[in-house]
Amino acid sequence: MSTYKEIRGLKVRDYTTNPDNPIEGQLWYNKTDNVGKYQIPNLLSSWRTANNANTARSSGVSAGIQTSAIVYAGFSNPPAVRYANAETYNGTSFSETGDLNQSRNALGGVGASSTSAIAIGGYNGSANTGITEIWDGSSWTEVADLNTSRANLSAAGIATAAIGFGGYASDYEAKAETWNGSSWTEVGDLNDARAYLGGAGTTSTEALAFGGDTPGQSANTESWNGSSWTEVNNLNTARNGGNYGSSGSYTACLYFGGAVSPRGQTESWNGTSWTEVNDLNDAREELMGSGTSTASLAAFGRYPSTSYKTSAEEWSTTQPIGAWATGGSLNQARAYPGAAGTYTAGIAYGGFNPPTQYGNTELYNGSSWTETADMTTARRTFASTSAGTQTATLAAGGEAPNTAKTELWNGSSWTEVGDLNAARHHIEGAGTTTSGLAFGGNLDPGQSDDTESWNGTTWTEVNDMNTGRNHFYGVGASNTAALAFAGETPPGYRSITESWNGTNWTEVNDLNTARAYIAGAGTQTAALCIAGTTPPLSALVEDWNGVSWQETSDVSTARFAAGGAGTSTNALGFGGGTPGATAATEEWSSTSNTTKSMDTD
Repeated sequence: MSTYKEIRGLKVRDYTTNPDNPIEGQLWYNKTDNVGKYQIPNLLSSWRTANNANTARSSGVSAGIQTSAIVYAGFSNPPAVRYANAETYNGTSFSETGDLNQSRNALGGVGASSTSAIAIGGYNGSANTGITEIWDGSSWTEVADLNTSRANLSAAGIATAAIGFGGYASDYEAKAETWNGSSWTEVGDLNDARAYLGGAGTTSTEALAFGGDTPGQSANTESWNGSSWTEVNNLNTARNGGNYGSSGSYTACLYFGGAVSPRGQTESWNGTSWTEVNDLNDAREELMGSGTSTASLAAFGRYPSTSYKTSAEEWSTTQPIGAWATGGSLNQARAYPGAAGTYTAGIAYGGFNPPTQYGNTELYNGSSWTETADMTTARRTFASTSAGTQTATLAAGGEAPNTAKTELWNGSSWTEVGDLNAARHHIEGAGTTTSGLAFGGNLDPGQSDDTESWNGTTWTEVNDMNTGRNHFYGVGASNTAALAFAGETPPGYRSITESWNGTNWTEVNDLNTARAYIAGAGTQTAALCIAGTTPPLSALVEDWNGVSWQETSDVSTARFAAGGAGTSTNALGFGGGTPGATAATEEWSSTSNTTKSMDTD
């Protein structure tokens, strides 16, 4: 048997308690507790918004895995339209591909990937059908029909070895049929006749049937072993109209959505029982979904009844759980500070603690703040270059009074440089001292959508934001790559997010929670939205992955108008109002661990 040293290249070390910074996979002996110990990462199972699909609809079906899926057929009304459309998903975006030969909805379908799938039965607008079509990655081909034409059935397996079960013909059906790649054969019936049910399984000999309408919402679950169906433990929430398409195997799968409030329920099957897990972000019924119990895709669907969707979400069981830790306090408590740098080398400058405006500049070394040279003009609500550093950053605009002044920090002092074209406050910024961007703000009166680009010497007006606003936040690496999110456009707070590509702003996926007076950190493709007010004061933190926002661990202290610096993986949040001005600093790590003990007897 291999030893720990042979596997890891290290001996097991003794510590009085625990090591300060254990590495992944390290085992140590705690002499105080007299046990061996190790760490495991803290992980979260959750849904995250993905890029939208193209054609809004419900009651189609999905096949494949999260990174290689095909979604096909469906229905929308009014006017009543049945679709032959198919769209493939590559883990990032949806693309239209070859249509089915028969437009329909309420069909069954399964497949291994975006290049191999089967479409089974359904309703064509005038009658239930038994038509079966095979997808080979480029086109659909009609093959042998089901023995019993029906709609609202479910399926399991792959394109060459599948089983279709349940559904509605002239009545609720218990019939099951297996597909061998060329023909259908009737096999043992379900114990419970039903339609609008869910199904999972990767072969024609191992399947799971769950939920549905009998009529009436059903929680019944049955397991297929290749010859007969056996009733097993029920769903926690009886429902029909959940995801159409297999999301896992008969021993490990998901069922999500459905026609029972709140329509976002997700349950995970472990081969024995169902467990409720995190809900969909976008509640819906008659959606399409496929994948595995650890990585699934949910797309389309409807809710309310005539609101047909293009939205998509991805399920993951391996989302890291980050954590905030207390850092060293600022020397001067304040709200609205400028911010730049990293979580071990940050800079805070300017700000406000009524009735005083500050020009104070402080540097952070990973544990404490040190005061250094003040700004030339004390002020607040100005734009910072979010990708600036402790030795090179900008402050542009701000108040009071409303100003266009720009100051440059060189690591030891501030110098006035070229003014903005438009004086404004509550403006945001991105980039560096040689490639910066300033956008949005308040003109007194009115919200600004102006954007100005900085080349190291002068500001130049470029294309406007889509939504003028203030009390928002901006991040980005340069004047060609920035992100603006949240804010206020009277009469309310916003969840709007816009992305800048050097030429234009484009609206992208919104925050989950509308708010203003936020802090932030990161880049155009990986950012944090920190705290703010919704109202009331908020501790919420959301993480941006370049496509969507996902809620993550809250800051310890709810606050507004704080400063933020660093990256989406390691960041600082400091100052702000609670509601009085605070000096508190918090440090973010996007991963966290739990220490476990092992029996050494």
